[in-house]
Amino acid sequence: MDGEGRLLGTGARGEIVVRSSLVMAGYYKNPEATAEVSKHGWHHTGDIGYLDADNFLHIVDRAKDMVITGGFNVYSAEVEQALMEHPAVRDCAVVGMPDDTWGERVTAVVQLQPGADAQPEDVVAFVKARLGSVKAPKQVEIWPDLPRSKVGKVLKTDIRECLARVAGGPG
Repeated sequence: MDGEGRLLGTGARGEIVVRSSLVMAGYYKNPEATAEVSKHGWHHTGDIGYLDADNFLHIVDRAKDMVITGGFNVYSAEVEQALMEHPAVRDCAVVGMPDDTWGERVTAVVQLQPGADAQPEDVVAFVKARLGSVKAPKQVEIWPDLPRSKVGKVLKTDIRECLARVAGGPG
């Protein structure tokens, strides 16, 4: 579904929505959250995906991880996949950070392989060659480690907050 509540056709990316008697009725004592997740009569999963020609569903990202830069939707998972192809990159996370010109800028935080060396501008060029200028990070930070949950999931919220503090912004 697109942002205006229209169901999308084959190949078009949008938020995955579901409708069934098995879907939750709502959030306990939270009508605002219930209304948000139930817009247009569908349950909004928060995942971005598309249906292929055989009607198989492909999940490509989380809606909250999508970066809207200059009016373009950039899926963080797609940029992360390109970054992971770089031989010096051990792990990475891509987030959107506020930008006065573009609304948000694609920002990558990279953890390098032990003993590897890479410069931010080289990483940007590497992704740009694979995905083009719009999707390439405008900012690359190289960190020794990425913040993780107890089960090993990268904590993008913590990354955004740290980047905002360093930039002197909210967070």
